Amino acid sequence: MHPIRALRLLLPHLVLLAAATSCNAARTLPATITLPPGFSIAVYADNVPGARSMALGSRGTLFVGSRGEGKVYALMDRNGDQVADEVITIAKGLQMPNGVAFRNGSLYVAEVSRVLRYDAIEERLKNPPKPVVVNDSFPDKAHHGWKFIRFGPDGRLYVPVGAPCNVCEEKDPRFATIMRMNPDGTGLDIFANGVRNTVGFDWHPGTGELWFTDNGRDWLGNDIPPDELNRAPRPGLHFGFPYHHGRDIPDPEFGAKRNPDQFVAPEMELGPHVAALGMRFYTGTMFPERYRNQIFIAEHGSWNRSERIGYRVTLVRLEGNRAVSYEPFAEGWLDNDKVWGRPVDVQVMPDGSMLVSDDKAGAIYRISYRQQPLAHGAQ
Repeated sequence: MHPIRALRLLLPHLVLLAAATSCNAARTLPATITLPPGFSIAVYADNVPGARSMALGSRGTLFVGSRGEGKVYALMDRNGDQVADEVITIAKGLQMPNGVAFRNGSLYVAEVSRVLRYDAIEERLKNPPKPVVVNDSFPDKAHHGWKFIRFGPDGRLYVPVGAPCNVCEEKDPRFATIMRMNPDGTGLDIFANGVRNTVGFDWHPGTGELWFTDNGRDWLGNDIPPDELNRAPRPGLHFGFPYHHGRDIPDPEFGAKRNPDQFVAPEMELGPHVAALGMRFYTGTMFPERYRNQIFIAEHGSWNRSERIGYRVTLVRLEGNRAVSYEPFAEGWLDNDKVWGRPVDVQVMPDGSMLVSDDKAGAIYRISYRQQPLAHGAQ
């Protein structure tokens, strides 16, 4: 049996932050979380409604976007006890502000059709400045319009534009792409094509290449197509949508229109309809060596599959610069077909722990590792 399935960790009664105050309240989570030996999970904050993508400020502030709630939050652990002491709503009334990114003291927030910037935000968390509109030229269609954003090693802000449909050909070349622009909003161009809907990406710490998750189309059955983990070593590549899905599945409507040799196959086929969202290379030092520079993926979970799948954090292992395996890492948000939580994003912290956001429970969890003592008599 895989060690991930061998250990059941029951989350205990934890002292949780009930609101953005100093008042704490106890709550027991309604399920168990399965982790490999040595790992544990605790609640970092449980009062972050709709918690989605995360970004870390230079002073340790955790910024968290949302979708339907229209809010952006700032979380602080002032006591250093690995629990958020305060949660502040720094923006509200926005249109699906899923994506957040931090650079040079400023917080960037992505709405459907524009990117905003809040300058010197960590100095003014309780009195945020009026945002600067960085770029408001993105399409305004809400279908797959929420965005994950992040600054790349080239200093540019990467901004995806999801397909405005389940599967379609769009005349507007911006749809089903990953775009990028300068921090001031200039120089907007298309980096990658044929990307149905990515809500998570990161750059390989060694090669600097972009890796990203992509959600497969719906209504081809329970088991196809897979979600994807892709690698973009250079700009200008096409990843198949809407013509081909996974490694070898032509779309029944559009597949005959393009030769599959024109497209880049995924590095790893993920589970069908798992809704693979946020992903990170693990660059910390707390976890054992075998996890370093490997990929963690938050799987939000299926919504239209007859048997639910996902609702977990998975691990993709690499050898060199190629993905070689895909396995569960943290499971339990789906408990006997009952869904009590949906992972959205992962964030590696300075101490090497990893945070996981959950928009269904409105919570942030912290996964940490501690070396297990050897059994008596073991060598």
